[in-house]
Amino acid sequence: MTFSDLLHAVRQQPDSVIVPSDWAQGRAGYGGLMAALLFEAMRAKVPADRPVRSLAISFVAPAQTGMPISFEVELLRAGKSVVSVLGRAVQEGGVVTMIQGSFGAPRVSEVNVPSLPATEMKSLEQATALPYIKGVTPEYIQHLDMRWGIGALPYTNTPARQMGGWMRLRGEVPKEPMTEAHLLALVDTWPPAVLPYLKTPAAGSTLAWTIEFVQPVPSMTTHDWCRYCATVEYARDGYGHTAAAVWTAEGALLAISRQTVTVFA
Repeated sequence: MTFSDLLHAVRQQPDSVIVPSDWAQGRAGYGGLMAALLFEAMRAKVPADRPVRSLAISFVAPAQTGMPISFEVELLRAGKSVVSVLGRAVQEGGVVTMIQGSFGAPRVSEVNVPSLPATEMKSLEQATALPYIKGVTPEYIQHLDMRWGIGALPYTNTPARQMGGWMRLRGEVPKEPMTEAHLLALVDTWPPAVLPYLKTPAAGSTLAWTIEFVQPVPSMTTHDWCRYCATVEYARDGYGHTAAAVWTAEGALLAISRQTVTVFA
């Protein structure tokens, strides 16, 4: 199933969605997909004039592929401008992913501060493509196109604080408007930015993730490239803390992201 197919499935039947094995990340379903599907279920419960401002995401347990998952949404509060929503992805009676989201209408304000410029990186033509290699790369990589534009590859014993490059959906993708759900799937495709510090392969995954979206989202389609760069701010005791940003190919800010990652090495 394509990413578009899965978004359609969660809109039509949120109480029973099965993530196929080609979206696996090790022993679990790909976290970025889980966040995107749960967000899509939440988005459907909020008025369209309340765009998403921020999401706080917790990956509570591995979501198994090939087994039904229900996506449950609870409205916490609907104020004049902001709607607060709690979403849970539940499998076999236990929560696997949880999101607390804030959706807010625009307000009149005198404050207008432009974003910082996008991080400089190799051009798309110069960047190194990460191929999908069955049995080597995670299965979900076959659906996502990544081009390394800054920093080192994982497990290269390179103490570089930054990692990132270019990203978009891979393969025969329907040309549709880019939404926050697509951005969620794209952002989490990058490995933890601390992995280049390691000499040999080891497991690493996102524990908690917050992401803030710039509104209105610049006009893009699913065929367009985005730029991404993460910076390692601190790492110790098997946990790393990173800050990241996402831009359009032209350098317009799309989202600001923070992740706490676990490293099993």
